[in-house]
Amino acid sequence: MREGRLRAITIMIAAVAVFSFMDALLKFLSAHYPPLQVAMLRGATSLPFTLLPVLIAGRYADLRPRRWRMHLLRGMLSVVVIGSFIYAVRALSLANAYSVFLSAPLIVAALSVPLLKERLSWRNWLAILLGLLGVVIMLRPSASSMASLGALAALVGAIAYALSGIAVRVLTRTDTTVSVVFWTVGLMTLFTGIISAPDWVPIEHQHWRHLAALGVLAAIGQYLLTEAFRSAPPSVVSPFEYTALLWGIGIDRLIWHVLPAPRVLLGGGVVIASGLYLIWHERAQHRAAAPA
Repeated sequence: MREGRLRAITIMIAAVAVFSFMDALLKFLSAHYPPLQVAMLRGATSLPFTLLPVLIAGRYADLRPRRWRMHLLRGMLSVVVIGSFIYAVRALSLANAYSVFLSAPLIVAALSVPLLKERLSWRNWLAILLGLLGVVIMLRPSASSMASLGALAALVGAIAYALSGIAVRVLTRTDTTVSVVFWTVGLMTLFTGIISAPDWVPIEHQHWRHLAALGVLAAIGQYLLTEAFRSAPPSVVSPFEYTALLWGIGIDRLIWHVLPAPRVLLGGGVVIASGLYLIWHERAQHRAAAPA
């Protein structure tokens, strides 16, 4: 069992690494094309890989949506998520954008109280407040207004991502995982395509290989992520999603030769510590409830 969990953790770290390199491609492409056009290309390149396994298995019924309104809501939220994130990584380094965006699990926990009627202990609320304090530390106005706008974009993306995560909890009560993923990506691609069409920038010939790599990395990352969660409980593998910050720092240093500011590392550390505490506390509660 221990070997199985170690394997799942290794797969999760690999999945986060793949997604980090995919985000580096998004950052590269965002320097040449508008953020929503890059978002549309991100969706369009990953959609065939999402649909192909269903077509091969002949499980067309799994694609049937049962809650159209919720699917439409999540599709619109996904536009905000990926559009804000791409703007953030264009304006900031990957590590800076990740530091703010990783507050999403804290926001999910806070919003689950009014939206899903869940209950949180005072310790959980304290962890959430401390984590949000870490976000405030990172959002502190700096000499670069662009960096400030980028950080705010990352925060908007994190809030939209949290709302999208809560929508998933509702959707998966009636719809299959395949249906949720397909319609989210499909609607996001459609909406961003419509919005970006008037200002569409023709794709340069040398960038087609980057788009192909984008689709391949998205497919590999999604496969590894699914395999990690299938091989071990979420409480075991979820904490390693925070390794994105380490991958971001490494990629920033390797490709763009930059490192995050000390206040970003401090604020990001507070956010990650708060998120890890919430995961640990939830795991402890499940263990305590197991005998009952």
